[in-house]
Amino acid sequence: MVPTDLQPTQDLGNQDLRERLDQPATRSRGPRGLGLSGKLLLLTVPLVMIAASLLYVPAIANFWVNRLNDRVAAANTAALVLDAAPLGMVPDSLSRQILKSINARAVAIKMGQQRRLLASADLPAAIEHDIDLRDMTAWEAITGSFRMMLETGNQAIRIVGPGVGNAQFIEIVTDEQPLRQSMYRFSRNVVVVALIIAVLTAGLVYLALHYLFVRPMRRLTASLVGFHENPESSARIIVPSQRSDEIGVAERELSDMQRDLMSMLHQKSRLAALGLAVSKINHDLRNLLASAQLLSDQLASVPDPRVQRFAPKLVRSLERAIAFCQSTLSYGRAQEAAPDRRMIMIEPVVLEVRETAGLASDATIAWVAAIERGLAIDADPDQLFRVLLNLVRNAAQALESHASADDGGVQQIRITGKREGAVAILEVSDTGPGVPERTREHLFEAFQTSGRPGGSGLGLAIAAELVRAHGGDIHLVEGTIGATFRIVIPDRPVELLSIRNERARA
Repeated sequence: MVPTDLQPTQDLGNQDLRERLDQPATRSRGPRGLGLSGKLLLLTVPLVMIAASLLYVPAIANFWVNRLNDRVAAANTAALVLDAAPLGMVPDSLSRQILKSINARAVAIKMGQQRRLLASADLPAAIEHDIDLRDMTAWEAITGSFRMMLETGNQAIRIVGPGVGNAQFIEIVTDEQPLRQSMYRFSRNVVVVALIIAVLTAGLVYLALHYLFVRPMRRLTASLVGFHENPESSARIIVPSQRSDEIGVAERELSDMQRDLMSMLHQKSRLAALGLAVSKINHDLRNLLASAQLLSDQLASVPDPRVQRFAPKLVRSLERAIAFCQSTLSYGRAQEAAPDRRMIMIEPVVLEVRETAGLASDATIAWVAAIERGLAIDADPDQLFRVLLNLVRNAAQALESHASADDGGVQQIRITGKREGAVAILEVSDTGPGVPERTREHLFEAFQTSGRPGGSGLGLAIAAELVRAHGGDIHLVEGTIGATFRIVIPDRPVELLSIRNERARA
């Protein structure tokens, strides 16, 4: 019976995707606030300042130690003068001038077991700190310098350093305030220089990172936003640069992803158009099929032997036409039905394919069937028929188009079949122009291989889907005249337990 209605396909796989793409974007179209460039600039300046601060700590400690060593060196020079003079021959005024020139209140040296005060003036009542430069560590220099900077007032300190000549060491009593003020001036200069270096470094780093990273990222972001607005436009696809780093890889991957998505949307659009077209003819098609079914039923009652021989084939063709219409309506919505596999003889299927394709009475195309005697295949007969019919029709159309260009060639379609262990192998070949190189990469994808006017590009895609449902494989054989498609269908694995049970029941 003819179905009363063929349900049209309303959802062909791209409804949800198109709805998501058409929805208003809730995310921001551009950077808010400072953006990546502003954040980069604000981040670079404090980082440079932190680096300068880390450098300042050893710098101020080194400055402090150098100033103390300068005092010791000046004191050693003064000690040489004072020690060379006879005892009591250096006037107090001269001693004060020497002490003032080296910013000291007293100078003493130790020679052997004796400590000698060479000169003194206005000695303080107490000494606040002792600083020994002979065995000072780096940590002691850092802590001592910051302790002096943080203190207030003008305390007296004693500096002990290595002596010259026969002196074991030299001692200096000096005021802390002048040394602290020089450290303040040095710190101020370091801060000014650090700020200048920070601004210059931040500017250079910002410009370098801006041109190397920020601008390419903005380009990627703009491409994403533009492609989101119109994903079916090839003008919105990013053109990758020649960079070989990670950004170049991201650009190339984004371009490939955009092209794949655009191609997928075009395929979905064609599927939607196909479903709409089939839905429009559905009403008229079911009436035509109903009339054809009634005529076939009447022909079946005619006693003519020729009619009796062709009537079952006509009924079978109508049933297949109905099944094809239903599968076309459901192509973009669901997978093909699972194959109803059983062992079938391949020769009757091949003969029916030839008659259905109209090649039995076509003298212009030679038909060659080279199939092993008694070859059986574990497959669904209807689905295998569809696979072979699609391949044979493609071959016939290729030969027809080739014949219009070159009438001198031999036109032939050849089907071979053989068995290798538990695998059945079928080949469908022709002597046409072959498959163009540009279409081989997407040979078994929908809407990719139809080169004739009015073709849908679904034949090979449907054939590949049906073969894979059998656990098999279909591919184009390279290096042959014309085009040769090889179909490999393995037998189903045998369950030993079920066979034993059947034998036990027998």
